[in-house]
Amino acid sequence: MAESEVMLRRVPSRSSWQRVRKARPHLLLSRRGRRRFGVLTRGELRRLRRRLLRAHALGGEWKLGVPAGAHVAVKCKIRARSRPAPRSQPTPSGPPAPCTQLGPCSLLNPRNHSTSQSWSERPVERVSANISQPVRDLGSGRVLLILPPGEGFTFSGICRVTCIYGQLEVYGHIIKQGEPPQDVFSVYTHSYLTINVVPYSEPEKSERGIRREIRALLKPYMKLDDRNWVVRYFPPLGSILILERMQSRFVDFLKTYKCSSYVFLQENIPARVNSEFVALRKIGLRRQRRKQGICLSESGLCALEELVSVSCDGCPVILLCGACDIGKSTFNRILINQLLNSIPAVDYLECDLGQTEFTPPGCISLLNITEPLLGPPYTHQRKPQKMVYLGKMNCHNDYENYIETVKYVFRDYKREFPLVINTMGWVSDDGLLLLVDLIRVLSPNYVVQLSSDRDKLMPVLTSEFVELTDGLYTKSKVRRYRGFEIPEFGDNLEFTDEEKESSPLPVFTGHTVLSVHSEFLSSKNEKNRAKYNRIFRDLAVLGYLSQLMPPVPEPLRPLHSLTPYQVPFSAVAIRVMHADVAPTHILYAVNASWVGLCRIVDDMKGYTRGPILLAQNPICDCLGFGICRGIDMDKRLYHILTPLPPEELKTVNCLLVGSISIPHCVFKNQPGPEGTVPYVTTEYNLSLPGASEKIGDRVYGNAVPRHKLRQRKK
Repeated sequence: MAESEVMLRRVPSRSSWQRVRKARPHLLLSRRGRRRFGVLTRGELRRLRRRLLRAHALGGEWKLGVPAGAHVAVKCKIRARSRPAPRSQPTPSGPPAPCTQLGPCSLLNPRNHSTSQSWSERPVERVSANISQPVRDLGSGRVLLILPPGEGFTFSGICRVTCIYGQLEVYGHIIKQGEPPQDVFSVYTHSYLTINVVPYSEPEKSERGIRREIRALLKPYMKLDDRNWVVRYFPPLGSILILERMQSRFVDFLKTYKCSSYVFLQENIPARVNSEFVALRKIGLRRQRRKQGICLSESGLCALEELVSVSCDGCPVILLCGACDIGKSTFNRILINQLLNSIPAVDYLECDLGQTEFTPPGCISLLNITEPLLGPPYTHQRKPQKMVYLGKMNCHNDYENYIETVKYVFRDYKREFPLVINTMGWVSDDGLLLLVDLIRVLSPNYVVQLSSDRDKLMPVLTSEFVELTDGLYTKSKVRRYRGFEIPEFGDNLEFTDEEKESSPLPVFTGHTVLSVHSEFLSSKNEKNRAKYNRIFRDLAVLGYLSQLMPPVPEPLRPLHSLTPYQVPFSAVAIRVMHADVAPTHILYAVNASWVGLCRIVDDMKGYTRGPILLAQNPICDCLGFGICRGIDMDKRLYHILTPLPPEELKTVNCLLVGSISIPHCVFKNQPGPEGTVPYVTTEYNLSLPGASEKIGDRVYGNAVPRHKLRQRKK
């Protein structure tokens, strides 16, 4: 019996709370007892939180100063609770002002929780412990991303970026709150882009006011649940953006060809797949490592800061030089984007024939840039202010014509905006001397010289070096005559201000050199450089041909189904550059070729039949490009396919055929026709002068070049 009584006593027949209630009934009405067992009321919890915050502000830990309820403070998560804001129109307010310097975060102020200081320094709730950038799928090809201050989102893919709250920076361009969305191209052919948060000053609003503003800004884009989710996880001084699936004629056109569709495809699925990967994959994006993005060295940042500063006060001429694949084009885009943040436009002079930025390859052009560059060159093909078509990828054995063409295009520079000059990557032997000629001819104010550890060292192009070095076609300040160094005629080389202004070309008066150590990543090397450059040239040509596509409501049409222009033989002259072609074979070379639509000074009205042949390569304005898709010998007509409008096409009186060829995929991937594809064959006469067994290669010298595998068919 005693044992049974002992057993009954050991069995818990009452709850812990009932036993405490019977033993110490005075604890029922005291805050200390309820605090000990974690059953505080809402008001008591608010007072306890205030005491803990006050103790923390005084420098104590959470467990110090509250001995009775220390374990309760650990259990209760201190968060900033807010009531749902009423649905009302947002008060008009501009975007947060940018702040170049932010001080270190201080402790919370427990006396006024609704001040801007408490909002910017409140604890942030996270979706999970290892996710600091919450991502939410909004449906309809849209994803919402929250970026905390000081962080960035490096990604691969193409999307349309809209800044809802805060400020963003992409490729040097700042996207402010309320601005139109921007199309961003982060493809694997170039370094991946990163969307960074631009620091801004703390808003002069209460926490409730900021929440109300965020809810009002988000209302046109998402539902109530999504808005509540954003407010819940939004960090102080962060930014909110929406990433949308981008649909454009350019992207759709490139996806129709096998040689370019892979550019926008993502890599294989990773081993670990989370909710963020699934949400981003729906819009064609994927997060990448930060080190795979664009990285600027300290010298590059200093050079950009100085160039932007001087460009805001004047119109300097900035020339970039460096070896191949060292990052000149990337630096140019960042510089142009940063300049467009402060000034309305930037002029750009393209002197690199092989890797042009805004036109198909083989051109020297002058452009006025008013929109940011948020992708590789083939994503922003634009119409130049002045352009000359040289028809090849380099200027070997044609240096004098190259210099004269640069001078011809440079004469149209009005000196209304800063000018950025891009040069070739050939900086050894004759290439270095040609670069010295360019510096003398263009007379830049700043020379940005990029170098890296993997390339050969080139001399620093200071003013003294340029003055004392002979170029290919310009002489140094000290001329060499009969083996003796004879100085020039003293002060006669010093030009007055009137002579400088009256000169058609700038007078070389010295420049400032900015040496930049390049840390840009490049997948090119000596073995695959030619392959990569050929792919980039094909993508540039396809990007230009995408302008032929009809507007978005209409479906895409293959190139062979578009209606070409009919140009009479007697209306235009023809010139096949960089090769000697027999007059009897001239039309074979023109048919199915990439042609430059140019305007020369000569009048073609005196000719009645044609074809009209030019004896030498002209230096003339090039208005655009096209494909000669057929020749009608009976009616004596050229069939030209070009995006050039008819009013400009009327002024074209010259067709130039160079060594720039149409991509193979344009001929091979022609949907629709059955049987033999036009201009593509494997049976052709190799005994013809200039024919080659190597597909796509041209034979120079005394031989006659033939276009890639084509027949004269219609």
